[in-house]
Amino acid sequence: MIYPIVMYGDPVLRQRAKDIQAGTDITALVGDMFETMHAANGVGLAAPQIGKSIRLFVVDGSVIEDEPGMEDFKKVFVNPIMLEELGTPWDYEEGCLSIPNIREKVSRKERLRIKYLDENWNPHEESFDGMKARIIQHEYDHIEGKMFVDYLTPLKKRLLKGKLSDISKGKVDTEYRILAPLKK
Repeated sequence: MIYPIVMYGDPVLRQRAKDIQAGTDITALVGDMFETMHAANGVGLAAPQIGKSIRLFVVDGSVIEDEPGMEDFKKVFVNPIMLEELGTPWDYEEGCLSIPNIREKVSRKERLRIKYLDENWNPHEESFDGMKARIIQHEYDHIEGKMFVDYLTPLKKRLLKGKLSDISKGKVDTEYRILAPLKK
């Protein structure tokens, strides 16, 4: 099932998501999230982006062909805990399915260590770097109630205010279904 993507301005995107009770059957939801993300041509999708305030996100970087090691980067993160972010911050132009048609440079640390459960409730503790780390950081922010625009300068935020307002009203062209909080 393909969910509509929740747009900027919806309160669910600003809440710290709740842990999922261990052992809960999330198989169908995880499948739906991958299907939704692929239909929208995304590389990551967090549960709040489909209106569910739970600590779950999926990533699939296999479409990023110019980045080595991404071809098999497909994972599910359940109840993740960011242990540390390390290294020199680097800028990269990010976008977000909940903020369509806006891309801005965001500075993030180059490496991270994260503890999480997979869709079968198996525990993992792993380190990631480069683009993998960036995708995880972006999606992790979603379950913490943060969005990439929060990293922008006050001037940049003011310049985007009209576009962000239009997005929250559903006045945006996308190739995927959306759920806009202020749509009339």
